[in-house]
Amino acid sequence: MERVVFVYTTFPGLVEAEETGRALVEARLAACVNILPGMVSLYRWEGAIERGEEVVMLIKTRASRAEEVRAAVKARHSYTTPAILVLPIESVDQAYLGWLLAETKADDAAD
Repeated sequence: MERVVFVYTTFPGLVEAEETGRALVEARLAACVNILPGMVSLYRWEGAIERGEEVVMLIKTRASRAEEVRAAVKARHSYTTPAILVLPIESVDQAYLGWLLAETKADDAAD
């Protein structure tokens, strides 16, 4: 059976995150996105330690669509090098799994 993954990414602001999240759900690339504002990031960039306020996005999708999700996020992202991490899920409630698979089914795919 198809596995579920989370795709983790961050955005510089809520508007960009919401626009991207809506596009992913509308395209059935994600069943759901969780957008968490208010994160502070500390990171090294071009030799200096930077501080930034960011928005976290967790994208819930099927493993077979993870590459499409990555490409869609990257295409819409304003960062030169966005964090896009695909995280496997060890276990998922079967009812939730059924919903997620139904919501991320490609128009030409059969389960």
